[in-house]
Amino acid sequence: QVQLEDSGGGVVQAGGSLRLSCAASGRTSSIRDMGWFRQASGKEREFVAAISRLGASTSYADSVKGRFTISRDNAKNTAYLQMNSLKPEDTAVYYCATGRIIVPSTARALDAWGQGTLVTVSS
Repeated sequence: QVQLEDSGGGVVQAGGSLRLSCAASGRTSSIRDMGWFRQASGKEREFVAAISRLGASTSYADSVKGRFTISRDNAKNTAYLQMNSLKPEDTAVYYCATGRIIVPSTARALDAWGQGTLVTVSS
């Protein structure tokens, strides 16, 4: 079983940057893709970004392409989400996850979730 702890959220002004971290523990040898999802107040959880096991493939939601960068350090069992040029509409609770993520949404299978970290972007 894998446990995820995400962190790095906070309050930032529009145009600013934040870096989220997702630290995995437990049965880390079983981790496949790692990714980030977000859920804004009153909205459904949505996909943000994902990275494959060895980092060779990445995927981004259209709304964050060119602004967000996902990476991972397998030696540290940690994934990162660098968020630049933040907009008020990026305000949400961000959740990291592991599983099969870089596939069509109907084929996704998530193995574990973090507890979430709140990102607030003020205008």
